[in-house]
Amino acid sequence: MTEAGQIYYQHCRPLLDGLNEAERALNNLQSAPQGRLKITAPTTYGESLIAPLLNNFIVQYPGVSAELVLTNQKVDLVDGGFDLAIRLGNLEDSSMMAKRLGSRRQYVCASPKYLESHGAPATLADLTQHNCLSGTLDSWRFQINGQEKTIRIHGNLHCNSGYALLDAALKGIGIMQLPDYYVESCLADGRLVSMLQQQQPGPEGIWALYPHNRHLSPKVRMLVDYLASQLAAQALPGALAR
Repeated sequence: MTEAGQIYYQHCRPLLDGLNEAERALNNLQSAPQGRLKITAPTTYGESLIAPLLNNFIVQYPGVSAELVLTNQKVDLVDGGFDLAIRLGNLEDSSMMAKRLGSRRQYVCASPKYLESHGAPATLADLTQHNCLSGTLDSWRFQINGQEKTIRIHGNLHCNSGYALLDAALKGIGIMQLPDYYVESCLADGRLVSMLQQQQPGPEGIWALYPHNRHLSPKVRMLVDYLASQLAAQALPGALAR
């Protein structure tokens, strides 16, 4: 081969390899997904939303097997051999690729029983006069004139379980701030009342993450697309879907 031919070959070879890879990927996408998936998700969100959708995905594609690890710890996807992670809120790890699956909102809520006895806070400053039930943090997030503001709160119950805080609020113990998937049904049927809507923080992202340097296999891509479409379909109309 001449020197010119060698140079021409070196430039064309990657193009041919890319074409072959594109054809293989297209063929794979046109077939049913198969094989093992390893996924991690936050505990409560994973139990409530991701696990049922993953189970539906397996029913639809029985050639897929899955391991779902529910934890609120930020696991290392590469070292742990994970194909996919579901993360909530702001993303910090720039070494990962991300696809937004949807969003969630935080709601400040209390039961009618509590409000009858203590009234409703009209301003953020009024929260100091109320029994505020705290989770893993002793502060709540709000938005004022487009800027995020954090308010330190105080109360007689601190628990790292959202469902425990929900139960306490329903029993009239105090006010809480929790994401929509905890409270949407209670807001809809009147067991809880939403407050301070004008200062409600903006929507937080729900993300699918996967390693930047790992080829996204068809089965993972199909699962990500499935989760995105199903979460969009489950979004409620009105205030809770905004």
